[in-house]
Amino acid sequence: MVTNLSVNSLIDDTFHLFDEVLAQHEFKARLIEVGEVTSVGRGNARVNGLPNVQVEELLQFPNHVLGLALNLDADEIGVVLLDHSDQIAAGDEVRRTHRLLDIPVGESLIGRVIDPVGRPLDGRGSISAAERRPYEREPASIINRSPVTVPLQTGLKVIDALIPIGRGQRELILGDRQTGKTAIAIDTIINQRNKNVVCIYCAIGQRNTSVAKVIDDLRKHDALEYTAVVVAESDAPPGLHYVAPYAATTLGEYFMDQGRDVLVIYDDLTSHARAYRELSLLLRRPPGREAFPGDIFYLHSRLLERSTHLNDSLGGGSLTALPIAETEAQNLSAYIPTNLISITDGQIYLSPQLFQKGILPAVDVGRSVSRVGGKTQLPVYRSVAGDLRLSYSQFEELEAFSRFSSRLDEETLATLERGRRVREIFKQSQFEPLSVPEQIAILLTMAAGVFDKTEMSQIRKAEQITRKILIDEFPDLSELLLEGHILSEEDQRAIINTARDLIQSHNLTK
Repeated sequence: MVTNLSVNSLIDDTFHLFDEVLAQHEFKARLIEVGEVTSVGRGNARVNGLPNVQVEELLQFPNHVLGLALNLDADEIGVVLLDHSDQIAAGDEVRRTHRLLDIPVGESLIGRVIDPVGRPLDGRGSISAAERRPYEREPASIINRSPVTVPLQTGLKVIDALIPIGRGQRELILGDRQTGKTAIAIDTIINQRNKNVVCIYCAIGQRNTSVAKVIDDLRKHDALEYTAVVVAESDAPPGLHYVAPYAATTLGEYFMDQGRDVLVIYDDLTSHARAYRELSLLLRRPPGREAFPGDIFYLHSRLLERSTHLNDSLGGGSLTALPIAETEAQNLSAYIPTNLISITDGQIYLSPQLFQKGILPAVDVGRSVSRVGGKTQLPVYRSVAGDLRLSYSQFEELEAFSRFSSRLDEETLATLERGRRVREIFKQSQFEPLSVPEQIAILLTMAAGVFDKTEMSQIRKAEQITRKILIDEFPDLSELLLEGHILSEEDQRAIINTARDLIQSHNLTK
């Protein structure tokens, strides 16, 4: 016969056993917030529900489609899709992820081609990264920054001599279509070989064939060994175009925080602005000038402000930004170019007229400026080519004026002849960046007037002879130049005389 006492004892034993099981296992209740897709457009969707969602929170749709909550309206949420919209439909379920968009970062990304979400595009398998970072981050405060003092050599004579760039600077490259903007960026990446600079090339809305050519060029010149490529393809959703430069910057910041120097190329921010305009109009944000949303300036400023040179207490790393922008009919006063010019520390303007004349790179020295680089330029450049920018600009003005006159004095003719030779020497083929000693040998010889008596058709050959003088004849001086020393007058005379003798020995003078 079972008594009440035995029953109560059995119940107590059961509850005691249950308490022991609970003590051994930690159970967490998880609340899942679920919303519903009300409409789907090109690259965007509208969602009901999810009352606690945050701005720019990552949302999960069916078929592994991702989206960013960009508009938080009273009755619905405007979402920017990071995958193609044909995989979801109205009525589908959408869930919160309680996190912002993040991407993988680390050494494993070097040499890889990924999309802005971190998915591989090079067919080399998945990417294993020990860390993930959000694509948005507050820029370093002023107190954590140091002055830009170390040069970033592009290998291009006209830029390194006249429009120098420093590590941690933001230098805009702009010009009309097909004027060589990407070529300058790629040459700069190639010139970073053996200089301990991590490079990141970010393609935004570029044609797939163009991106494939860039990757192939980097591979041919062994530059992919220290370069990561972030690609938002031309047929990708505009949401990927929007997050692409931020993802590339996040990857660059990972290496900068380790005390390393990083170069990021944004190709190009005009396409980025157009993608953001498209998304904003689809989300019914009020348009402003040229139909761009009112926060387009803030969009790019918060991106480029992340480029800096950190102080020594934070490792001393740097992130140099070379954003590319496209102009239409040489209109520098258009909305996006003026915004970017005001944000950056200078611009390199490429002229279509110079490009059509075969003057490559087609850098318009008069419209180009570096507001920081002069302080970072190696001292030998200032001693050899300090007044070259002014004299070259005066030559261009004089050449334009001389077209209206048939009678010119001998001094003017001599100035024009030298200017034409300077312009010829500034020409440089793509994928042929020059080292500092090579550039200094050419600039010093040019400033001394050694090329003045050389036939125009022989200038390129004379330059080829001159560029190796410092490396072959004065190797000790080459090392001193890289350490920040300048050439003494005696050393300069020795280099100039050697160049003059070599040019004469090859019968290149008149």
